Amino acid sequence: MRRRWVEPASNYSIRRQCRLAGVPRSGLYYKPAQETDENLLLMRLIDEQYMRHPEFGYPRMTDWLRGKGHRVNPKRVARLMKMMGLSAITPGPHTSKPCPEHKIYPYLLRDVPIDRVNQVWSTDITYIPMQHGFMYLTAVLEWYSRYVLAWEISNTLESTFCISALQRALMRGTPEIFNTDQGSQFTSESFTDVLLDKKILISMDGRGRALDNVFIERLWWTVKYENIYPNEYSDGHALFRGLHHYFEFYNNEREHSALDKRTPAEVFHTAVITHETRGAG
Repeated sequence: MRRRWVEPASNYSIRRQCRLAGVPRSGLYYKPAQETDENLLLMRLIDEQYMRHPEFGYPRMTDWLRGKGHRVNPKRVARLMKMMGLSAITPGPHTSKPCPEHKIYPYLLRDVPIDRVNQVWSTDITYIPMQHGFMYLTAVLEWYSRYVLAWEISNTLESTFCISALQRALMRGTPEIFNTDQGSQFTSESFTDVLLDKKILISMDGRGRALDNVFIERLWWTVKYENIYPNEYSDGHALFRGLHHYFEFYNNEREHSALDKRTPAEVFHTAVITHETRGAG
């Protein structure tokens, strides 16, 4: 709601309005990151192919693009994938890169049944193609209900927007385990300290194992094919508005077969109310 307080004005800059309203500037007015039209087309194609085949590294992606008639070399494809935040070395999409100085936590969820709300939350970052550039989207997902607890967009891969999404998600509850990949945004102390302060167990995917965070990978596929690709947003304003409406629909109206045709909101809120009632009793 506080985001709506911020709008262009002659007497107050956007930066100052954001500071006074207590909202991150990265979630409001920013221009998409820029590239040439040709590279943006290639990046859009790469993004779509990664959604279908997350095992593609830059050599296979180069071959695929050449098969589509594009004159590209591996060095160029590797550069574009790095800019997008997609790993060109290990299998699976990795929008965040590891930092050798940061502590890596073990993966805690192998063969663990997910049978209750707030048992596991996770987060990730994905590349968002736009008409005249690109941005990044991060979201925090509750695994049992598939409920999107919070999300943010940014035109850089700095950790600020990830921390903002995490802090907003924690206003809705506290998970037992929080799962991420080994990207520097999520292994930084500024991010992990937020979790450790609340005694939340930290779990991190194994290197090159996209399926360790399978629920949020499915979310990205859904968001892109149902909203991002069809709309081709022109700027950050339109992207924010579009995603706001989409996540409202996703949480409150979109039925999931894995949830017995219920919506994420139905499952999440029913489980939370039941838990609170039992606790009160």
